[in-house]
Amino acid sequence: MVNLIRNLFCSSLGKKYLMAGSGAVMFLFVVGHLVGNLQIFLGAEAINRYGHFLQSNVELLWPVRIALLAIIALHIWSATRLTLENRAARPQAYEQWQPTAATYASRTMMMSGIIVAIFIIYHLLHYTLMVKAVNLTGKDFTASPEFFDQQGRHDIRKMMVLGFQQPIVSIFYLVGVGLLCLHLSHGISAMFQSLGWKKRSYGECLDRASKWVSALIFLGYSSIPIAILSGCIK
Repeated sequence: MVNLIRNLFCSSLGKKYLMAGSGAVMFLFVVGHLVGNLQIFLGAEAINRYGHFLQSNVELLWPVRIALLAIIALHIWSATRLTLENRAARPQAYEQWQPTAATYASRTMMMSGIIVAIFIIYHLLHYTLMVKAVNLTGKDFTASPEFFDQQGRHDIRKMMVLGFQQPIVSIFYLVGVGLLCLHLSHGISAMFQSLGWKKRSYGECLDRASKWVSALIFLGYSSIPIAILSGCIK
């Protein structure tokens, strides 16, 4: 067991497994989170019931949050270490580098990953921890009576509507989700490759599927602030 852990954290192959495994967990969370958020289109009862279920299971909620933060940290660490190792292996840069095969998403994975991490921190402060200073509404999402429905549940729908009615918040959210999906468009395919599950026979299909899945995720997440800004959700 000790040797296994040492190999995971010390070898390049182990770091690739860590990055792929942590990426897979985060991808599943992104999809699950999207399914939950899209319930806003079903009305206040659906989204508030979903939010109440999450908030009322504190003994489950906080361990999951801590585990996710640990997984994100592990993903960033393994990606950073692999990037530094790759640069150290080639100290002399290409005189003329023409990335004919590498996509823009694959060439910017490190940068988009850092920006996505910043976006996640802001999103947590905005809607999870509900820090008043970052919502730009001047209202307290946690204590104000207007953010509780008739059943005494936290009014998630109203919080989301007021939050995304701020154009700066919505634009930042759309940019953050866009970069997340750009990251996923390459990361999903790279995850299969790192785990040894990507074969030449269906590699191109997997690459295309990664882009389509990422585009659908972006459409799903972006539909919420766009619907709110356009007045479709009030």
